Amino acid sequence: MKNFIEKIEKQLSANQATLKIFQTLISNTDNNLESVLGVLYSKREYQKGIKEEDSDTETLIKIIEKTIFDGINVDIFYGSHEETIKQYETFYHKITYRSKDFNRVNIFTTNNDLFNERVLDKLNINFNNGFGGGLDKYFNPARFSYTFSKKIEESIEKYEPLDNMIYLYKLHGSINWIEEEGNALFNIKEININKEYESGDKNVLIYPNPLKQGKSLTAPYSDIIREFQRKLLLQNSVLFVIGYSFSDEHLNNIIYQALSTNSSLSIIVFGNYPDKSIFKINDKRIYKIYGKDETVVSDKDDDKKIHYFKYIVNELIPNLNEDKSEEILKSFVDALSKERKREETKS
Repeated sequence: MKNFIEKIEKQLSANQATLKIFQTLISNTDNNLESVLGVLYSKREYQKGIKEEDSDTETLIKIIEKTIFDGINVDIFYGSHEETIKQYETFYHKITYRSKDFNRVNIFTTNNDLFNERVLDKLNINFNNGFGGGLDKYFNPARFSYTFSKKIEESIEKYEPLDNMIYLYKLHGSINWIEEEGNALFNIKEININKEYESGDKNVLIYPNPLKQGKSLTAPYSDIIREFQRKLLLQNSVLFVIGYSFSDEHLNNIIYQALSTNSSLSIIVFGNYPDKSIFKINDKRIYKIYGKDETVVSDKDDDKKIHYFKYIVNELIPNLNEDKSEEILKSFVDALSKERKREETKS
């Protein structure tokens, strides 16, 4: 967000009056761009209500939203993202080819970028994100109950699910979703975009601000969040939390509700968030994993952090294509048991 603030100030340099307003907002919100957007959105709604026009407010909102959009709309196969792409590829290679006896993996993400989709396409892995159709792909929540299958007997109607199948849920929308009429039932369309594509009024994307809880109650977010809630209520569900700071109350509430309703739910949090409610709950179903692995040979301190995505992908997630999968899985379960005992000792 710091980089975004600098870019916004640079764009506003030609308009000193608007720049001064932005700098005042930034200073009054401790350099929190989310809070700035929240103030501006509230002011815009108030001004609409009293039929007052304010070009400065609208200008600021558009510049902030465009800066965020441009920052997300990156060419992921450009050289600077090579390491990130590698991690995504390893991640999906490991979690996709699991036993057919288990349910397919569900990925719930608050990210708006296209890293997941681009990598899944590159690896030729089938994914279901709720969109379908022919030339034009529209959102249909019923598609989340669909699966891709292959015919295994030519003479009879016998099928089996595909091995490489992922369900992808984008809880805060995507930079390639737009609102557009054209479908009989739904008006959220998935489009192809490139680095030069610019956001418009039709883009369906929840920008970071305190008012996003209200936005999440509208379609298609209400449908996607309902799916999140439904998955957490399934018997023996396990929620792995990676890189999420528990800053979205509308999502936190769903997790807490699931904990109070589903006694068989387990939650494994990779990260240390002592000021968040989830870390203050004394519940044996919640595992908190963080710290350093000093055995890792690297000059980078981040490579040793066991709650970082890179370490999780390379060291913790088992490669089920190897014969040692059961041994790795047992080691992982043993590690969780030790973590639980450590937490009980501390409390």
